[in-house]
Amino acid sequence: MPVDIAAAEQFIHNTARLLDRHRLAVLLHDASVEPVLTALRAYQNPDHGFGHALEPDVRDPASQPTATLHALEVLAEVGALGDPMVTQAASWAARNARADGALPFVLPSAANHPHAPWMTPDPDGSFITFGVVSVLTRAGVQTSWLDAARSWCWSRIDGPDELDAYWVKFALDFLDHESDEDRACAAIESLRPKIGPDGTICVPGGTEDERLTALVLSPRPGLSSRTLFTEEHIQAELDKLEEEQLEDGGWMFDWLDWSPGQRVEWRGCVTLRALATLAAHGRAGRSRLRSSS
Repeated sequence: MPVDIAAAEQFIHNTARLLDRHRLAVLLHDASVEPVLTALRAYQNPDHGFGHALEPDVRDPASQPTATLHALEVLAEVGALGDPMVTQAASWAARNARADGALPFVLPSAANHPHAPWMTPDPDGSFITFGVVSVLTRAGVQTSWLDAARSWCWSRIDGPDELDAYWVKFALDFLDHESDEDRACAAIESLRPKIGPDGTICVPGGTEDERLTALVLSPRPGLSSRTLFTEEHIQAELDKLEEEQLEDGGWMFDWLDWSPGQRVEWRGCVTLRALATLAAHGRAGRSRLRSSS
């Protein structure tokens, strides 16, 4: 059944963060991006990183890599990659990266605040590096740290270590925005064996039904990573995404629901993500919203 956009909008207004309500206004109503930027700045710390549970699984006021990536993704989403917050985030990342350019998954201050059980430090660097490099590359940022981080990303893709679900997801994001298209396309193809016949990847250690779908791994038409999926994969996942809208108008996530605050904030995020994904594939959009009002 077609998604009920009006119900989804009501759900966002009823439960989601102010930031996500402004993001929805941009998506559905061509609203100004300035309120999004103003709301996002409230999550930025004096060190120019982002915290304050911007990424809901780490509820640390201090700056964290996942929150900083989330901020960069919001800036990319609303077409604001020229905002000073982008270069400020790049400087924060450079100061907090390892010597080889990799960003940690979690910084130690998270241990003093509520956080998901999987949000623990990773001594070997994190797939978050792929995501941050991807957005900064799109923004045209050029720094010596970014060069080192990009080299580290390639070393993980080309290296002998197995990449599991979220590593594959963020590696594809990195590869989809790399300037060396031939090398990126070959690397994307090398990841094909990681993906199951149904176009999904099981998340090791996740909940029983937790999987990364084709629309998570390659969220937009036209990306190079779409070569890994058939049109049947994409259409089936779009059908499923429409069907997963709940009676309250929102969507639910499939990873661990561990905190009341985390639950309500992630539900707003994934509802917004569902609407954006459906709109990008012609399944939802402003015209349908107008027709339902």
